[in-house]
This record gives sequence, structure tokens and C-alpha cells, in this order.
Amino acid sequence: MVIDDRFGYVHVCYGEGVGKTTRAVGLAIRAAGGGLNVAFVQFMKPGMSDEVKIFNKIPNIQYFCPGEHPFILSKGPGVVHFKHAESALEAARKAVCDSVHILMCDEILDTLLFGTLTKDSIIDLMHRCQDKTELIMTGRHAPCDIVEEADYVTKFVQIKHPYYKGVRARGGIEY
Repeated sequence: MVIDDRFGYVHVCYGEGVGKTTRAVGLAIRAAGGGLNVAFVQFMKPGMSDEVKIFNKIPNIQYFCPGEHPFILSKGPGVVHFKHAESALEAARKAVCDSVHILMCDEILDTLLFGTLTKDSIIDLMHRCQDKTELIMTGRHAPCDIVEEADYVTKFVQIKHPYYKGVRARGGIEY
């Protein structure tokens, strides 16, 4: 049996620095430009970032976000956050079943920080993609076993950011 090694690798893009989602967006656009089918699933976000406007204009990018939800505050995640995470995970699993070439799971790793998904569910998704769907996962932290199992690992390190001088997030730049 010959395995098509073009797809099925796992990318982990994590760290405190900016650019994780931007990298995923850029790769999604590059893949779509190459004629590949892309599923872009956003976890932990309300689906209002400016890249969504472009995704809706590119026929071979399917975008999914479960919808708006409040930020998780110090009291921890609420029912809406657990439902959001589970709905996004189901969309990701469906994309693998639908045989997309590239699956972007933006901020999926942050579900682990807040406990809205289990590490086992993410590792299961990694295994479902093996040898057939390229999986790109982003977030602030990546557990060692996920890093070990991934094929590409990029850590983003923040050196400076205008936020710490009082500059608010800007549309088209930070979101």
C-alpha cells in the first residue's frame, strides 16, 4: 500500500507571542490558492475577526465558529464555553470525515488552559487526521506530549507589543 504523504502532518503553533492565527490564516489562503480544500475552525473566539470576511469569499475555505460568547473571566468557563468548544470540536471531526486537505483549529490548544476540552480529545483528533488531513493547531500553550507527537512545532515568543503601552487591539491587525 502506498501512503500519500502529502497530507496528514500535524502543526503546532503556540506561545505568548502574536502571529499564531495570522500564520494559520496565511497557510489557509496559500492552500486554497493551491486548489486544496480547507476547513478553518475557531475555538475560544466569537467569529468576528476580519479574516472571516475573506474566508467567506474563497470557495474552498469552509469557516466555522460556534458563535459569540463572553470572555472567560477569573471565575472560569461557563456552560456556554463548554458548548462552544464541543461544537467546534464536532465541526473539526466532521471536516476530517469530509476529507478536507487542511484542517485549521485556531485556539484549540487554549481549550486545555481553561478545561473546556480534554487533552485526550485533542490527541484523538490528531490521530483521526493521521495520513489524510493536515492539521494545524494554535494556542498559547502546548503540552509536551502534543508537541512530541506533532511534526511541525513553532513557538511564538513575544518581545514587545504596543498593548503594554496602552494601545488597544486594532481591527485588521490584531483581529
